[in-house]
Amino acid sequence: MDLLSTLLDLLLHIDKTMLQFIETHGAWIYVLLVLIIFSETGLVFANFLPGDSLLFVAGAICAMGKMDLYLLMGLLTAAAITGDALNYAIGRWFGEALIRRTKIVSPERMAYTQGFFDRYGAQTIIIARFLPIARTMAPFVAGFAKMDPKRFLSYNVSGGILWVVSLTLAGYWFGNLPFVRDNLTAVILGIIIVSLLPGIIAVLRAKMSARNSGR
Repeated sequence: MDLLSTLLDLLLHIDKTMLQFIETHGAWIYVLLVLIIFSETGLVFANFLPGDSLLFVAGAICAMGKMDLYLLMGLLTAAAITGDALNYAIGRWFGEALIRRTKIVSPERMAYTQGFFDRYGAQTIIIARFLPIARTMAPFVAGFAKMDPKRFLSYNVSGGILWVVSLTLAGYWFGNLPFVRDNLTAVILGIIIVSLLPGIIAVLRAKMSARNSGR
């Protein structure tokens, strides 16, 4: 419980954590953020990382003059694109072994993400950027399903740019408005809830469908 409460505290007060890191380590903040974004998009077991809220808060901190907005967006876009590319390669070449021999990739997460592919096709690579769990699983599933590499690359690049730029600019433009700044914890919590909502709805629908089919 102590670890869980610590992680929750860091997540809800990520602005203070980032500012403290900048005060202590300066430009190393760029390296830290690149590693977080790369890990969340590139490693199937790292879906717990706070990509959406981190981008928003990073944009707000850029507005304070603590980081360079364009450098940040360029670095994090590259991290998001290369992370998805790595995840795609892992799914393509090692997906079957990971699914059969480990518990890293659960059947539930595979089924959840496959549902998006069934509904939206290759555009899932873009849509999933804005959805926790699916963001990490979508490139893996695309690789596992042997999606054409060139087609995946086009959606990967466009999705990575859209995700990073939109959320970072949202933080830059709105993060330092007095109301948002004074209620940033609530805003971060709202971002988390909104991003999780589609997954919660999908799970509830799946459970209702299973109950109806069992009658």
